[in-house]
Amino acid sequence: MAIETGEQVKDFTLPNQNGEEVSLSDFRGKHVVLYFYPKDMTPGCTNEACDFRDQHESFGELDAVVIGISPDPAASHQKFIDKHELPFQLLADEDHHVAEDFDVWKLKKNFGREYHGIERSTFILDKEGKLQKEFRKVKVEGHVEEALQFIRENL
Repeated sequence: MAIETGEQVKDFTLPNQNGEEVSLSDFRGKHVVLYFYPKDMTPGCTNEACDFRDQHESFGELDAVVIGISPDPAASHQKFIDKHELPFQLLADEDHHVAEDFDVWKLKKNFGREYHGIERSTFILDKEGKLQKEFRKVKVEGHVEEALQFIRENL
């Protein structure tokens, strides 16, 4: 069951690209942009990560941190960060428990085959850790600006 807007998001802990344990509660006092993406180094995910990278300073000015989450392992995240100079953490949700908590682990269909994977989605949390906005089935183009605008206008 997905969390509802206005509700407190349950704390979770996942390893980042360096294998260090990172908890959502570590970011209390800041707005948090959690974006779930399917796979490191793929075209859409690279475009999305680079868009977040290019707006990183703007998010920081609004007291917001960006955190990417995918089922890829920490080592893959580190390569992705190094290749594209990403200035934010990527968390490894290899068993997809956090993705399931956010209801973004979905049955997908591609070229006639079915498999489970991440449905590209972004969640914006306020400084107390309450969900303020969710973007589901995200289309990459223009999405980062949309998330930034929501924070500017509402938080």
